[in-house]
Amino acid sequence: MRWGVLLALLMLLAQPVWAAVIQPEQLISAARSQVGVTLSYDPVYRQLAYPGGDVPLATGVCTDVLIRALRAQGLDLQQAVHEDMRGHFAAYPQNWGLKRPDRNIDHRRVPNLMTWLRRQGLAKVISQQAADYQAGDIVTWDLGRGLTHIGIVSDRRTAQGVPLILHNIGRGTQEEDILFAFKVIGHYRFASR
Repeated sequence: MRWGVLLALLMLLAQPVWAAVIQPEQLISAARSQVGVTLSYDPVYRQLAYPGGDVPLATGVCTDVLIRALRAQGLDLQQAVHEDMRGHFAAYPQNWGLKRPDRNIDHRRVPNLMTWLRRQGLAKVISQQAADYQAGDIVTWDLGRGLTHIGIVSDRRTAQGVPLILHNIGRGTQEEDILFAFKVIGHYRFASR
């Protein structure tokens, strides 16, 4: 019995500090609070403060919805991704010809977030069944022509039971029925209490 308790404690301590504190309801609420506030989509490269840097709240890209929602719970993806890339640069996509991490943009790229989420042990099975997606899950899509997208599964569903997605695909942050509109290429879930 003692060994089981000790093993469980060691496993808990081995997790990143933030892993036990990301609550799906708060993630959804923080993402939903961006609807009507983040009104446009602007992928321009910007110099950002570090840590905690952000583009103006009125704009952003799909990743910024997740970045802001997680930051509200104390997880700064800018810092987390940058630190992981500094130590494990070769594990990340080399799509942009960079020779080293760039703390201004790396966390704002979907393929990098997919890698980071997978490296944190948060990957789930990709499914075409709506019931497999829980509120607060993170989903990534292949939009075609080399474009990727990321969003947060809402706690609201369509009449058919398909969860809505909180995301920014070009018109600012929205809550829409797009879960199966594109090819799902990633599904991630933070452990909840």
